[in-house]
Amino acid sequence: MASSIGIMDSAYFVGRSEILSWINSTLHLNLSKVEESCSGAVQCQLMDAVHPGMVSMHKVNFDAKSEYEMIQNYKVLQDVFNKLKITKHIEVSKLVKGRPLDNLEFMQWMKWYCDSINGGVLHNYNASERREACKGGKEASKKFAASQSSAKNSVATSRSQTSQNARRNEATASINSANQSAKASRPSSSNGAAVYDEQVIHGLQYGYEFLLFRTSDLMIRIPMQITELKLSIDSLEKERDFYFAKLRDIEILCQSHEIQDSNVVRAIKKILYAGEDDASVVVEAQAMVSMAAQKEGKTTTEGISANMETQKRKNIQNLDVDAVGISTLSPRQRISGVSDVHCSGSPLMTY
Repeated sequence: MASSIGIMDSAYFVGRSEILSWINSTLHLNLSKVEESCSGAVQCQLMDAVHPGMVSMHKVNFDAKSEYEMIQNYKVLQDVFNKLKITKHIEVSKLVKGRPLDNLEFMQWMKWYCDSINGGVLHNYNASERREACKGGKEASKKFAASQSSAKNSVATSRSQTSQNARRNEATASINSANQSAKASRPSSSNGAAVYDEQVIHGLQYGYEFLLFRTSDLMIRIPMQITELKLSIDSLEKERDFYFAKLRDIEILCQSHEIQDSNVVRAIKKILYAGEDDASVVVEAQAMVSMAAQKEGKTTTEGISANMETQKRKNIQNLDVDAVGISTLSPRQRISGVSDVHCSGSPLMTY
């Protein structure tokens, strides 16, 4: 029964102010933060309060500062759990670190357990007297007594100021009552569905913002900003990895021996390896590409002109060779050549 509650049980939705008030009133302490109970001494005395005589109070150290001393307190607490056959797991390594959320959850469970024993009613338990057997227990009791005296003085001061602020409080009360009446006059939803506006509770606790949706048999705890931030971070990381992989592929391609000396590749490398504050890099890269394009166009034009000149020279040489060949033929060879053309069916010979 001691460890049968789940993480979604209503016991884990008790606020830290309520937990602190319960600890201080039960044990006559003046804790201001829940994580001040990380030493384990508070838990030991709470078990002593609900199970008198089960805890060896002389082994409990209220002045524990180091983790080693705190672990000794948790060993005493674990012995008590074993005697009572409580199967609740104590995460000592997390609690001794003084983390607020871990200590809050454990103290929420402690409150639930103590309330389940005799309805949380303590019969004639003198917390200060029982604490005197502990190391540092007297100092803790003295701090509580000092805080009580200062609290009484502050109450007396506040009573003297109450009469001066009476009219202001009355005006504020009238405004609040008007606001509450306006809220009460709001109609329910048009489709007849239940309105849960008053049952949606916003909470901010140790940096965790959440919503509590309460229904008759279900309570849901939804982290809001944390979930949104995690999704946003995951999306940004995927986008970063995608573009980094693209840039890496371009860099590997530019390092190929066939193209690494070209001006275009040099311009790409200049952009890739530029610093954050170098704003002129893109302009210089564009200039390099333009110069390379102009040089390539000039080379192409020169190549075309050279080819045309070479072809022209070949044509002139062929004509000269034909003329020389005709002049060296004998009259009979010339006539034979003409007859060959005639026999071949050439349209040039019509006689």
